[in-house]
Amino acid sequence: MDCLFEAHELKTAHLGPLELQLQPGELVQLTGASGSGKSLLLRALADLDPNTGEVRLAGAPRDLMTPVQWRRQVAYVPAETAWWSERVDEHLPADFSRETALHLLEQVALPEESLHWEVERLSSGEKQRLGLLRALLNQPRVLLLDEPTANLDLENTRRLERAVRTYLAEEEAAALWVSHDTLQRQRLGGRILTISNGQLEAPAWS
Repeated sequence: MDCLFEAHELKTAHLGPLELQLQPGELVQLTGASGSGKSLLLRALADLDPNTGEVRLAGAPRDLMTPVQWRRQVAYVPAETAWWSERVDEHLPADFSRETALHLLEQVALPEESLHWEVERLSSGEKQRLGLLRALLNQPRVLLLDEPTANLDLENTRRLERAVRTYLAEEEAAALWVSHDTLQRQRLGGRILTISNGQLEAPAWS
């Protein structure tokens, strides 16, 4: 199987050099102690923080894309998503598909009218679900998920897990998912990578 996403000799001020490969449809979990650099790695892969090394998407070097093009395809979704305008729909891609939006809203159990809600009325959990929807509407090839269910109850956590799994399967995309929840890690399955001393390691039990 051809590699979808790869980083070679990736290095930041606090991490690396690191090697990483993700296959189409794959969900890889990322763990590590608090402060080990999990968010820093995701931000470096999304090219949001200074870094060096070679990063490729479907064989295409990151350097051949503009930062905006790269971040649409390699989407970083933080635990606390940023909102800068009054209404939810003002944060969505201008050319988003209404059909796709309705499909995603159904998967995360939000009504169609939530696209027009004012941001200030959103709960932290609604912000997380709509933040993921916002990223998915760009149809990214890679999702960098930084504790995307931290503010959700178990029912909505499982909904979001299923939504991500469905998206990866349908679009042959890949995800790198940060989680501190042991039960969630068991549900998600797949490869688990741990950041320790600035390096990526695969636990013997993964």
